[in-house]
Amino acid sequence: MSASDYLDAYQKWGEDCVNHLFGDFAFAIWDERKQRYFCARDHFGVKPFYYTHIDNEFAFSTSLNELRLNPRVSNELNEIAVGDYLLFGVNQDLSTTIFKDIHRLPPGHTLTVENGSITKRRYWTLEPSDEVRFRDPHSYVERFSELLEQAVRDRVTTDCVAISMSGGLDSTSLAAITRSQNKDVHAFAVVYDSLIPDEERHYSTLAAQHLGIPITHLSADGYDLFDGELDQPEPFLISALTGQFNDLLRLCADFSPIMLTGYDGDAFMSLPPPSRLRGIKTRIKRLLRKEATNTKGLPYSWIDESFARRIDLCERWNRPSINPASPDNPMWTALFEGYDRSSTKLNLEVRHPFIDVRLVEFLSSIPVRPWRINKHILREAMKDKLPAAVLNRRKTPLSRDPALQLVRRGSV
Repeated sequence: MSASDYLDAYQKWGEDCVNHLFGDFAFAIWDERKQRYFCARDHFGVKPFYYTHIDNEFAFSTSLNELRLNPRVSNELNEIAVGDYLLFGVNQDLSTTIFKDIHRLPPGHTLTVENGSITKRRYWTLEPSDEVRFRDPHSYVERFSELLEQAVRDRVTTDCVAISMSGGLDSTSLAAITRSQNKDVHAFAVVYDSLIPDEERHYSTLAAQHLGIPITHLSADGYDLFDGELDQPEPFLISALTGQFNDLLRLCADFSPIMLTGYDGDAFMSLPPPSRLRGIKTRIKRLLRKEATNTKGLPYSWIDESFARRIDLCERWNRPSINPASPDNPMWTALFEGYDRSSTKLNLEVRHPFIDVRLVEFLSSIPVRPWRINKHILREAMKDKLPAAVLNRRKTPLSRDPALQLVRRGSV
């Protein structure tokens, strides 16, 4: 959507316009009549929105670094965000950043600035319910396919598109759908040939050959930790693998201004059966309690005790874990913002069709069994569209941590 589309929506529905919008967005509108700003961020926070409010001056941007140029913005760090990064690898508070003076608007929220005061409001949250019931199984698959194809179509506004495609089911499904929509598709994949056991080159090649699309493999074996430059204003989840991340995005940007990823089909389509889910949660809680007991409340002995006490880090560690499928999952926000062009400095829009509010709400409203276990609904939808080896492949995370292997290699 363009800026004029958001203005038109606001003029028609006012603040309720966000309930009529789909896709990825972050915008601010100055309402001259009401003398106020109205700002909004999309349902899942794919587009970033940062702001400051200092001495009654409101400033906003989709780039954190731009706000740092304001002389009123200090370099003082937000210690709680630092502690979160040390514990969890990512800031757990979606309303703050690593800098004390700079805030972020959480996903699914609006913000108004009027008479010097700021008001935030959540306009959407995911509320799972088993409400959708079809008479025959085919109708579930048919509706799912319609929504996924629409999610892809709405995000591919060019004749050519790059796809970050592993050998897994999610990204290869997007490649198949995009190809069927008569787009020029080129797949790009990061693979390991020697550093760790990895079958992504094999499976991604099978999928590309089956679909009749070219694929470029980026071998990550030759990279060292923190290779390249990633001008991220905050610590990023994959900072240690900066080099390969940068180069993959550059390859994609050289082919198309739009790249699709298969993130995050697992959160909504790969649930364990309910009984197993309860058992897994129980075991995780027991392990965490045991770990905390063994380390005087924190899992890492190298964290400074006075720092931990000052920001009550133990309390944050012992909070209930966030549902991975929740829009409040901080991992999503960190990854989306790391992919954003304001961070990568590339002419590349990274889009995530599985993170589509229409698709997610549908998946959350159908029975878990059998449709959302082991991606059953996606496998049914992609029958005859992908090679059997890929279609029937189980979820296979990397067998070893590449960053850890690089550390070990460097110490030899």
